[in-house]
Amino acid sequence: MTISFEGRVAIITGAGGGLGRAYALELARRGARVVVNDLGGSRDGTGHSDAALKVVEEIEAAGGEALSNGGSVTEYDQMVAMVEQARERWGRVDILINNAGVLRDKSFAKMTPEDFEFVVKVHLIGSANCTKAVWDTMREQNYGRILMTASSTGLYGNFGQANYGAAKLGLAGLTKTLYLEGAKHNIKVNTLAPTAGTRMTEDIFPSEAFKAFSPETVAPAALYLVSEDAPTNAIVGAGAGVFQAAYVTLTQGVHLTGDALSPEGIAAHWAEITDRAGEIVPKSGAEQAMSIMARLQG
Repeated sequence: MTISFEGRVAIITGAGGGLGRAYALELARRGARVVVNDLGGSRDGTGHSDAALKVVEEIEAAGGEALSNGGSVTEYDQMVAMVEQARERWGRVDILINNAGVLRDKSFAKMTPEDFEFVVKVHLIGSANCTKAVWDTMREQNYGRILMTASSTGLYGNFGQANYGAAKLGLAGLTKTLYLEGAKHNIKVNTLAPTAGTRMTEDIFPSEAFKAFSPETVAPAALYLVSEDAPTNAIVGAGAGVFQAAYVTLTQGVHLTGDALSPEGIAAHWAEITDRAGEIVPKSGAEQAMSIMARLQG
C-alpha cells in the first residue's frame, strides 16, 4: 500500500539542505504541503542564506505546495509564529520533523561552556521549542506525528562530541515522555538516528561513502515514522539504505540484603547485575519501579 500524505501539512526544520531537504521534497512529492524552515547558517550555526527559498522553489517547480520560514529554533516566539504561518495558509499542522542542527566538535578538555550550551540549545531546546509550538494544535485536531533527530553519538558516544551527544540522547528522552503524553490525542512521537553524507559530515566521510550515505537513503525511515500508521516511541537507525532499531533495556537485576547490600556486594554480584538474559524494554519509567517490586516479591 502506497503511503500518502495528501491533505497533510508538515513542518521540517533545517530543511534548506541535506536530510531536511530530502524529507521536504519526498513529503511534497507524496502530497504534503510543506513548511521549509531554515535559518540558513553555516555548520557551526553562524551566518544566513536563502537555502529554504531554494527548496520551496524546487517543490513548487515539481507541482507541490510549500512556504519558507527563516525562524531560529532557539527562539520560541519565532517557532510559534512559524506554526501560525502554516495554520493561516493551510489550516492545520500534522507533521513536525525536528531536524535543525549544528556542530561544534572539540574534545571536552578544549570545549568551552559556550560551545556546549549552544549545541544543546539548538538541538534539544530548539526541538522542544518547535514541539511546544505545535503541541496544542495537534491535541486540538487529535492528530500529530513528531520526529526527533537523535544520533549514534547520543546513543553510544563519539570522541569530540560531548555537547552533541548530550543533546541527542536528551532528544531520545524527550520522545519517551511525549509519546506517553500524546497518546490519547493520537500524537505519535519517534526518534531517528541518521547517518548521512550532508554538509554536517562532508569532511568526515570518504567520497565514496559520502555518496552511499546520501540523504535519500535515510528519507524512507523518516517518512514512515511520520506516516498515519507509524509506530510510536521507536528509535530507528538509518543510513545507506540500512535500517535498524535501538532500545533502552533493563536487566533483571539482583536483590541484595545484609552484608551484600554494600559496595563490596555490588562488586561481587556485578556479573549478575549486568547479565542481559531476560532483559526488558520498559515502556515507561514506572516499569523500573515495578520490576524492582516484582523482584522483592519474588
